[in-house]
Parts: sequence; C-alpha cells; structure tokens
Amino acid sequence: MRILDLLRDIDILAQNVSPDLEIADICYDSRKASKNSLFVAVRGFETDGHRYIGDALKNGCVAVLCEEKPEADCPYIQTFDTRYALAVASANFFGRPGDRLTVIGVTGTNGKTTVTTLIKDTLEICTGKKAGLIGTNRNMIGDEEIGTEYTTPESRDLQELLYKMAEAGCRYAVMEVSSHSLALSRVAGITFDVGVFTNLTQDHLDFHRNMDDYLSAKAKLFSMCKTGVFNLDDNASKRLIAAAACPVLTFAADEKDADVRAENINLRSDSVTFDAVSSGMTVPIYLGIPGIISVFNALAVIGCARALEIDPFRTANALKTLKGVKGRFETVPTPGCDFTILIDYAHSPDALENVLLTARGFAKGRVVIVFGCGGDRDKTKRPKMGKIASRLSDLAVVTTDNPRTENPEDIIRDILEGMAGSITPCQVIIDRREAIRWVIENAEKDDLIILAGKGHETYQIVGKTRYHMDEREIVSEILGGLAQG
Repeated sequence: MRILDLLRDIDILAQNVSPDLEIADICYDSRKASKNSLFVAVRGFETDGHRYIGDALKNGCVAVLCEEKPEADCPYIQTFDTRYALAVASANFFGRPGDRLTVIGVTGTNGKTTVTTLIKDTLEICTGKKAGLIGTNRNMIGDEEIGTEYTTPESRDLQELLYKMAEAGCRYAVMEVSSHSLALSRVAGITFDVGVFTNLTQDHLDFHRNMDDYLSAKAKLFSMCKTGVFNLDDNASKRLIAAAACPVLTFAADEKDADVRAENINLRSDSVTFDAVSSGMTVPIYLGIPGIISVFNALAVIGCARALEIDPFRTANALKTLKGVKGRFETVPTPGCDFTILIDYAHSPDALENVLLTARGFAKGRVVIVFGCGGDRDKTKRPKMGKIASRLSDLAVVTTDNPRTENPEDIIRDILEGMAGSITPCQVIIDRREAIRWVIENAEKDDLIILAGKGHETYQIVGKTRYHMDEREIVSEILGGLAQG
C-alpha cells in the first residue's frame, strides 16, 4: 500500500517521505519489523518506541511514524499521537475491515466476557451468520479459537483480526472494549454498530487516576457507535447517556423507565428466569447461568439484539440453549466428593460480592472463599475485598493471585486490614496451590468452595514471569492424590 493512502485521516506535523513509498506491513515492535514495513514508535509505560527506531531500521523498515523527529537519517512522518496514528494507519492498511462487519462493543467493569460470548452465540443462532469474538478469554473467528494476551488487542493486531473475520465470512464482530483500550486509542478507526455498557465499579485505579477518569474512558465508546445500550440500574449510566453522541436504548430490573425491563425474576441454583417487558410485549426468558448478574447479562443481550432489530422471541429461544463461560462461576468436577468447587474470575470488590451473594443464595453448607489480589494494581480495593469476603463467607482463605513484582505478604497484609474485627474464620496460605490443597483437605459436607480471581487464566505471574497454573488441573491432582491415599 502507498504510504499516502496509509496515512489518510492522520494529522502530520512534518515528513520527508515520498507519497508513493510502498509499505508491506505495519509494526509497533522493532523486533517484528520486516522488509518494507512502517515502524510506529509508541510510548509505553516501561519503555519508549522512539528508542528502538535504529533496531527497526536494521530489521528492514523503510519509514518511521513518530512523535519526535528521529536521530537516524531515515524517512519519517511526525504526528501528535502515535497511538492514535497506529490505530488509524492499521485500519487503512487492512482496508477498514470493521466497515465490512456489524461490530458490537461491550464495556463495563464486570460482565464483558460473559455478555460478549452470549451475544456472539445468540447472533449466530438467530441469524445463521458467522460471528467473531474478541475478548479476555479468547479470540474466535466463527468456531476457530485464537489465543489472546489482552482484553482488547493492540490496534494493529485488532485490525488484522477484524480483517481475518471479514475474509472468513463473518457477518458480526463482538468485542470486549476495555477502559485501557479506549484510553490508549486501540479501537480508534472503528465505528461500532452497537455499544453496550454493563456496569461501573471500582477497578483499574492503578491505571486511571480516579473513578471519574475511569468513567470518562468508558464514555469514549459512545462517541464511536451508532446505538448505545445501557444498564439503567447502574448510576454511571445517566452520565454516560447524557454524554452519548448516539441514539440510546436502556435495560433494567429496577428502573421502570427502561426500554427493556426484567420482571418476575426467579433465581435458581443453576439458572435464572424472568419476563423481559418491552413496548407492551412480554417475553419469557430462561438462561442456564445462576445469579442476579445473569439477569443483567441476559438483558444486555436482549438490548443489543433489539438494537439490531432481531425478533425478541428468537433471542429468547437462543438464550435458552446457552450455558456458562469458562472461568465465570464454573463448576469444577469433583467426582465422589460431597462438596462443590467453583472457579470465578472475580477480581474486583463488586465482582467478589456478586459471586458470594449468588453462592449464598443456594449453598447448602458453608461458603468458603479462596482469593487474593493482583500485585502492581489498584491497592485500594484490597481491604474492600477482604471486608466483603469476611462479611459474606463462612471461611476465607487469603492467598496470592498474580503478585507480579510486589511482595505477596504485603498484598495479603492490605487484604487483612479489611478483615480486622471480623468473626469469620480466616486462614492465610501464601502459596495458592497449597491454599487450594488445604481447603480441599479440610472441606466439610455440602461446602461450596469458590476459587476466586484466576477464572479463565491458566498461569500465575510472579515477578515478570508467567508460570503455568490451571486451577482445574490443581483440583484434579489433589483429588487424585487423596483418592490414592
């Protein structure tokens, strides 16, 4: 592609390249630079791409897109914001693939993974068309699964993924849109047909300065979409709706003014049922995932489907067939045991409270929680999560999550501050594997044990290294060892 076409819609401060220069690829990692590629120098949190321009040139790049004029004598284009420019240039390079798809973006603190998965499956069932999925657990092109590192990939990788979806015949692309991706312009250059907001609770304050900054990042999605779908029961929705630059559709369980309302809610141990009431029409809904959060997740799907003009009864029939998502209230096999083990990704105060409240709704025995908090992340949520665990569980086992570069004992000390004065028994076991072993060996009849925080993750980050850790495997190994005596 000619670099002139690649730079369309990008503000240029200075440049010395021929407009007919042919570009074969775009990269933002100098190690991935190749012959005739464009290297985009992006400022990161730990390093600065401008420092690696020389390496990119050695590896074959023929031009540099940068914020500072490079020291090396090379073809360059200088712009204000290379993160934004990377997104737009990538969209141009891949032929703006989002325009060939119906793109749905879901943002919010909790529920993104489940809602996007449910929307993808619902769309495929209702329309018979293939849908792609981009999210925390995995990326998918129809039934083909692709590994993922970020909730929302870097813009160049995201555009390539959308291109592959379009080429594979996908009609829809359903993606989780994280606050990081919005703040860092990873989704710039995409027009969303539908944007969905689930909720806003405390998380990521290590990245965002405060909750207002966090909300402002979420709000960006609704300046980029054709229709916004909002959870009206969440207080943040009113501010988002007021700032939205698109038509609005709302859903709720409590707010009577919502466009889609849940009435006659029935929470069961393995499912939820309710009536979805909209425009004088009542549609019975069944979803085989327990908990009040499942009502809101189903409402988000219904709202999105309505925005896409899909018949609500067809939506209901699709939801009826769907099950849970890996790492979200996932039951782990415990053959021959008289207790239950669940794995859930709950890693924020609100998510932990939701999973414990759901568990308390049907637990026959003790509710036992095994959890920790991530290192190098928002420290203020640690005592809050400790307080929630001590209030809503019958036994709390505090352990590590992903300690990263922090001392695990310091993280646990922060958690325990919120548990001070509680009468709930608490056990501290730093090694997560040993914490799981202890809780299994000390399980009582009808215990409901929740391993919280890791969810779909099959690794633990200690220092800057990822070590394999799959809690499903750990449980199986421990139970196997106990069975052998």
